[in-house]
Amino acid sequence: MARDVTSDQVGRVMAHLSGRVYLRPPGGGREWTASAEDLRPISASESLRARVAEANRRAVRGNR
Repeated sequence: MARDVTSDQVGRVMAHLSGRVYLRPPGGGREWTASAEDLRPISASESLRARVAEANRRAVRGNR
């Protein structure tokens, strides 16, 4: 998991090709690309926060 500093989004690294990194939101969704230079590692607590937020969104959607 990494933070794209240009968009301030956290994503799971899916692939790395020719200096571009492909990321996807923690719970799935639309993939985006970022330059490797624009990514920063995230702490364990940031990673957990992102995964819990996505689990909560899935739970709410499942109850509708």
